[in-house]
Amino acid sequence: MPTQREGAAPIVELSGVGKRFATGVEALAGVDLAVRRGEFVSVVGPSGCGKSTLLRIVAGLAEPSSGTCRLALGGAPGRKVPAGRVGFVFQDPTLMPWSTVTGNVLLPFRIAHRAGTEARERVAAAIEAVGLAGFARAYPHQLSGGMRMRVSIARALVTDPDMLLLDEPFAALDEITRHALNDDLLRLWERYRPTILFVTHSVYESVYLSSRIAVMTGRPGRIAADLPIDLPQPRRQAVRTTPEYAAACARVSAALSAAMGAEPVRSA
Repeated sequence: MPTQREGAAPIVELSGVGKRFATGVEALAGVDLAVRRGEFVSVVGPSGCGKSTLLRIVAGLAEPSSGTCRLALGGAPGRKVPAGRVGFVFQDPTLMPWSTVTGNVLLPFRIAHRAGTEARERVAAAIEAVGLAGFARAYPHQLSGGMRMRVSIARALVTDPDMLLLDEPFAALDEITRHALNDDLLRLWERYRPTILFVTHSVYESVYLSSRIAVMTGRPGRIAADLPIDLPQPRRQAVRTTPEYAAACARVSAALSAAMGAEPVRSA
């Protein structure tokens, strides 16, 4: 399955992006990153290197202190994020505890005052797509951690966004659940083809999921390496046991060590 169109213009392009907070903390400096339509790009780096800040800038939730972030969403190049064109999944599912699964997934349409029949049909389809068709009337406290994260993913996908941003969504889950949700996310990517920018601390997760991995330095964060992952698509669990997967993980781990100053950066 192709993950991008050769020569296609980026759907998001960061040029020289820096971010300094009012406290004086410099989170990002000189970040250059382009993501083309249909790519699954993971961002890895040490804690505090600005990965989440990078996602917030792309989502329009924060402005860069320097440099530019240019988007091409819904066919309209520029900086403004059109409503519904970007879905964001946080590490915490951030569900409304007083609302059902359906109510939580319907939230983007309620905010836009478009919670009619068509929206509810799309909500039902999104809930089914993440494997929760039998839990539409359940409340968050009745769900496991993995199920709550599935609700959060359904809510992000329900508007059919051009881009899906995920900020360590599986970090708090056990390994079995995490692997299952990795497969669910890949299946949804294959079905809906959003462009995905995925933040994780796990080299193994990033290699399994991604078509490309951006490795960041410590704070202030910069892109130290940009590594293509040439494992076959579609990805399935068996790829985790292959020599090619192990070699890709070793290559990303080496780039991450280099970015953290453990050794000089070498070309891939």
